Order: sequence, then C-alpha cells, then structure tokens
Amino acid sequence: MRFVFLGSPDFAVPALQALAGRFTVAGVITQPDRPAGRGRTLRTSPVKDTATELGLPVLQPANLHSPEVLSQIAAWQPEALVVAAYGRILRPVLLALPAYGCVNLHASLLPRWRGASPIQTAILAGDAQTGVSVMLMDPGMDTGPILAQQATPILESDTAGTLSARLARLGADLLLKTLPDYLSGRLTPRAQDASQATATRLLTKADGALDPLEPAASLARKVRAYHPWPGAFLTWQGRRIGVLQAAALDRTDHLPGLVTASPDGPILATRNGGLLLQVVQPAGARPMSGADFLRGQPSLAGARLSLPSE
Repeated sequence: MRFVFLGSPDFAVPALQALAGRFTVAGVITQPDRPAGRGRTLRTSPVKDTATELGLPVLQPANLHSPEVLSQIAAWQPEALVVAAYGRILRPVLLALPAYGCVNLHASLLPRWRGASPIQTAILAGDAQTGVSVMLMDPGMDTGPILAQQATPILESDTAGTLSARLARLGADLLLKTLPDYLSGRLTPRAQDASQATATRLLTKADGALDPLEPAASLARKVRAYHPWPGAFLTWQGRRIGVLQAAALDRTDHLPGLVTASPDGPILATRNGGLLLQVVQPAGARPMSGADFLRGQPSLAGARLSLPSE
C-alpha cells in the first residue's frame, strides 16, 4: 500500500511514524517553516522533522493546489492521501486525485466537534469522553463519512497537551487497523448524522483571558483546555500572569475579580465560586507555585483584577 501523508503538528507525528513503519509513504506534505519566538527564527513543523528522520521526501508548498504540487502528488502514485491536522482545506481537485480519496484522522468523535479545535473544545464543554475518527474527506469541514472511531475518557487531570498526546497514539493505531480494511473493500463508510453535529473555531491568544464573571468551574476547565496553547492568563498591574494549573472551589463571598490569600495560593473570586491559582508563570519568568508567587507579591492579595469585559 502506498500513501502520501499530510500533517504538521505533534498530533500528526505518531500517525506518520505508524504509517511509515507498516506501509510505503511516497512523500510527506507539511506547512512551510514559520518564524517563531522572540528572535523570529524559522521553525520547522514536527512532521517535517519526523519525515526528515525517516528519510522521506518532503514538500512544504505555500499553495497546496498549484499545478506543480498536484503533479508531484500524482507522480508519487498514492492509493490514498492520509491527512492528520494538516491545517488547510483540501479542494475537490485534490480530494479526487488518488483512487481511494483522502483519509483524515480527526481528534473527536464526529460529528461532535468538527473544525479546528476539537480537543480544547471538548475539555471546555466538560465532556466525559472524546476520541478519534478516521473518515473520508469531502469538500465540507469534517463532514465526510466515517470509517472507524475509538473513544477515550477525558480525565479530570487532562490538559489539551496530555489529551492530544493520548489521542495521537489512539489515532495512529486506528489508522493501521482501518486502512487495509478500507482499501480492500471490507469496510463500508458510514454517513455522519448531521443533526448531531457541533462545531469548533480557530483559537487565538486572546481566548486565554480568564474572566471572573464566569463560574470558577468553567475557568478551571479553560486553564486545562488552553494548556499549552494558547495559554490561560490574568492581568494584574498591566502585566500578564499565565495560569498553568488551577482548581475550582465551591464558594467565595467576594466580588468577582477580588484576590484573597490562602496557604495554597491566591484565590480569585468569580461569579460562582473561587479559582485557586496553583501554578502560575509571570511574564518573563519561570513557572512557580501560586503560593510562592503570592509570597513574592503580597500586594496581590486584596487586589481586584481588571475584567476582560471592562
């Protein structure tokens, strides 16, 4: 079996490794190198790094659908394209290029949480479980028929980072099980129930702002959902304080936004309950416990943090 793989972030790496270990990967397509960090140095995608280690040909087109790129994909003669978090919409001309179409690995139990941020959104929503779906791509956003799915519980300790790593491993295993059955005709694709569909959106750094007018339980989920990216944060004295770990407390008698001291760290009063800041990262500093931060910045206790809505 011969495939071309499309993917970019860490989530896609186990799928590429599994595919290359079992089948022929004729080529890999990933996003162009991007400037990152304060120095704005070019950074390669995790998929490019993995493909290079495996000795696989790599393309990084600015335009995936240019004649040159389509010609190269055709020259690789794949039976199907395998896609995992590539980050771009595939047009019909590309979807129709291989004989068996394009097989996508998506990090949710479709049709729930179609779109760009299924892992973060599942945590934000308080879902008890999520999973991975192997599906055939069509011109819609994650609307194609399902080939296989695998569920996993969302743990109370899960962040987007830990859940993504677990889903990536599940997805890689499911791909290996699913592709031979699909290409041999033993597997019949199943249409999604559009009436059950829910959508996600592309996240930005601004989404990480913690609003004390929300309930503490929602803010605690946001801290988990946005770790490691885009990162949850509060603003105090014009400075951003990253919140890496937090816990919701049942009650507080203070106005939303007021910070009080406790032996375990600062407690932010919210619309419903308090948010204990367990691990924080002030701008330009390393992560530290909330209790250590409060000892170094005692004036935080008694302060009322500005609200994103103010």
